[in-house]
Amino acid sequence: MYCSIMSGALVGVQAYMVSVEVDVARGLPGFSMVGSLSGEVRESKERVQVALKNVGMNLPPTHITVNLSPADRRKEGTAFDLPIAVGMLQAFGYFGEKATEGTLFLGELGLNGEIKPVKGVLPIVREAARRGFRQCIVPSENAKEGAIIPDITVRGVSDIQKLLLFLQYSCEGKKKEMEELLPEEIVDMESAFSVQTEWEYDFAQVNGQETAKRAAEIAAAGFHNLLMVGPPGAGKSMIARRIPGILPPLTLEESLEVTSIMSVAGLLPEEGLVTTRPFRNPHHTISQAAFTGGSMTPRPGMISQAHRGVLFLDELPEFQRSVIDSMRQPLEEKQVRISRNNGSVSYPADFMLVCAMNPCPCGYYPNHSRCQCTQAQVKRYTSKVSGPILDRMDLCVELQSVDIMDISSTGQSEDSTSIRERVMVARRIQERRFAGTGIRFNADMEPQELEKYCQLGIQERKCAEDLYRSLQLSARSYHRLLRVARTIADLSEEEKIKKEHLMEAACYRPTLE
Repeated sequence: MYCSIMSGALVGVQAYMVSVEVDVARGLPGFSMVGSLSGEVRESKERVQVALKNVGMNLPPTHITVNLSPADRRKEGTAFDLPIAVGMLQAFGYFGEKATEGTLFLGELGLNGEIKPVKGVLPIVREAARRGFRQCIVPSENAKEGAIIPDITVRGVSDIQKLLLFLQYSCEGKKKEMEELLPEEIVDMESAFSVQTEWEYDFAQVNGQETAKRAAEIAAAGFHNLLMVGPPGAGKSMIARRIPGILPPLTLEESLEVTSIMSVAGLLPEEGLVTTRPFRNPHHTISQAAFTGGSMTPRPGMISQAHRGVLFLDELPEFQRSVIDSMRQPLEEKQVRISRNNGSVSYPADFMLVCAMNPCPCGYYPNHSRCQCTQAQVKRYTSKVSGPILDRMDLCVELQSVDIMDISSTGQSEDSTSIRERVMVARRIQERRFAGTGIRFNADMEPQELEKYCQLGIQERKCAEDLYRSLQLSARSYHRLLRVARTIADLSEEEKIKKEHLMEAACYRPTLE
């Protein structure tokens, strides 16, 4: 007997439907699987057979053939265990075809019949809803994640025996018994999304370093990349950790994007929906594969996990040069492409890059009373940051050691809530300005957009020309100056860029060029 059960798989964070075809025929007993399968998928035949035996379903000795279609796409993961088991049970006549119509199955089987959680449920359920599927049956631990998607019924199941009974009830039309056995998972999206977790770090805890805090505000308002240079203990990491707290809350669409990435990476929180901006702070020993995503089985790397949030690289020159340079393409295209022998995948990577570094190996240059580094050592240290990466840093700010008067000051600094309000005002201005253009932030403007949105008056143009000549700016440095000045003007709620905005933007020019 032949039957077909629907399941799903992933390429990057994009899902596609997989038809799990099962054929049971007379002949020499055996179990064969085809369809461009990875090792863990091939192993599913042992898991399925033993699981069914251990729950009392002794199948007759026959020749079983399983095909995962489309056969030209490589299948990976353990989520096909459940649809293969359901297909076998249907082929052996445990229930009719009506029970699985319009239903998608995902899950890993334990040898005792337990259904275990799998990765990537959210994007697969989302694609199933788009394709018009009626319901999805997933592991109980993945049910909340799948139920986030509207217009499709999601049911969580914990073991194969319950699922078999549910499918038999479905054939018999016993809806009450079905609901009691596997109730529909319901998530109140409005209440879940309205509960925005406050970022635990606040700018009110930072005394001094007003210039650096202002640079962080500008960076957050225009989604600019920020580089902080200063001695150890000056507060670089402290400021970076507080930047997510001044970014606007995630929109629903952004939340679904981030949640999909975390689902594929296997890092989804228990509540099933990510409602706070990601903040990723990898150690400088991280490998390129872990940073960008990759290995034999590609998974979202650190830069994709920071999508719609902040990627903080502390001690920037200590990272491998290949790791730093691997950000060139993602910073431009807002996605990362990973190519392997069996194909290529793409992951979103639209993040705000925040970096911190010391000015020299010991960290105290140019304080010659504490710094013993030679000019050659300083040059060698700073040159570890390549020019193309430095060119993508819109703002650079130098921090000095905090004075004792600032540390012991009783006056509280401005809190993150006040700063976030100004940032959100600037973001709304940008949203209206760039409506229908595909541009989201000032940092995304190309030269052609700069001509349209950063027009200067006579005095401002003369100021910009003077800055260009006196600072010996390149064309790209000049464009960077205009982008930052546009954001400063938005924070001041000014329609036109003024002279003071240009002068302030010039203060944040990268000094390592």
